[in-house]
Amino acid sequence: MEEIPASAWNALIKDHHPLVRHEFLSAMEKHHCVGKTFGWLARHIGIYEGDRLIGAMPLYEKYNCLGEFVFDHAWAQAYEQMGMRYFPKLVSAIPYTPAIGQRLISEPGREAEIFSLLLETALEFAGQAGASSFHCLFPCANEQDFLEQNQLFTRHDCQFHWQNRNYQDFEDFLSRLTSRKRKKIRQERSRVTASGTRLRIMDGYTASEKDWKDFTRFYNHTFEEKWGVAVFNQSFFQEVARRMPDQVVLVLADMKGDCIAGALMYRSDTTLYGRHWGCVQYVDSLHFEACYYQGIEYCIRHGLQFFEPGAQGEHKISRGFVPILTRSSHWVAEDKLKKPIEDFTRRERLAVHEYMQQLQSMLP
Repeated sequence: MEEIPASAWNALIKDHHPLVRHEFLSAMEKHHCVGKTFGWLARHIGIYEGDRLIGAMPLYEKYNCLGEFVFDHAWAQAYEQMGMRYFPKLVSAIPYTPAIGQRLISEPGREAEIFSLLLETALEFAGQAGASSFHCLFPCANEQDFLEQNQLFTRHDCQFHWQNRNYQDFEDFLSRLTSRKRKKIRQERSRVTASGTRLRIMDGYTASEKDWKDFTRFYNHTFEEKWGVAVFNQSFFQEVARRMPDQVVLVLADMKGDCIAGALMYRSDTTLYGRHWGCVQYVDSLHFEACYYQGIEYCIRHGLQFFEPGAQGEHKISRGFVPILTRSSHWVAEDKLKKPIEDFTRRERLAVHEYMQQLQSMLP
């Protein structure tokens, strides 16, 4: 990312999307959150007209399936069983981040031309790198439509998002829910208050070095408990906070003078993106309060229209979130696997459609 001027890249980013901005992507590279250690090698594309950047694509050469949230382990196994290599593959995504955003980045008004150039360049590079496939994960709707029109395989999945329906405050939001769900949320919030836990909401200006040290400890603890891989680190969190202070939302929870939990979110002009949570002391319903209710209140208070709290989780429905279809596009080089993968994606789309139909009875 450092080879591309930050101002030129950011000038093409819509809605000041924090997770697609140059500062966020370059901080991951600078602080080794991506790279050889984790199997995400930066291979970004820039389209220039003279010296002016008119198109771009965040792109990575991958040697594993870590941190993509569109799972293709079965595809890798199929390649292995047939004596072929699935890795490397090319992935256009925000590492470790299942948030919708620009992947085919274009100067406004030239999307048809630049989208074609970006796709052509990505597939040409796939051939040069010996990559088995190209995957574009969680793109914006117009980008996904373009990729589908160009015959890439389409995969569907479901997330749970919140939409601001011009709520005046949190009580106004609660008043629109069914009485059962309204009662449940009030009970959960009252449990946190009764525990003596107090919450602080900070941005990049107000969060201190100690606050980031505490949050990093909670973040690491989450992965230690789940046998996962903690890819982010304190220096990354602090750099993003320093370079995008207005777009950081850090929620920390204190009890009896000790900081015990935290949730990290990022905001664009219209949307809040929930990203990480961790705690070192269990408090009943604190996860829901820090990760969901504080985020909803923040959106209402600041006039944000949407809240994407992350992947998966039917439990979000009873807390005001609704099922949203997400899409991704995929290209494979191997002709004899195209038919099986096409059949796989078709059956998967049907299953996701049926699942979302079943969720309609659970809407809040």
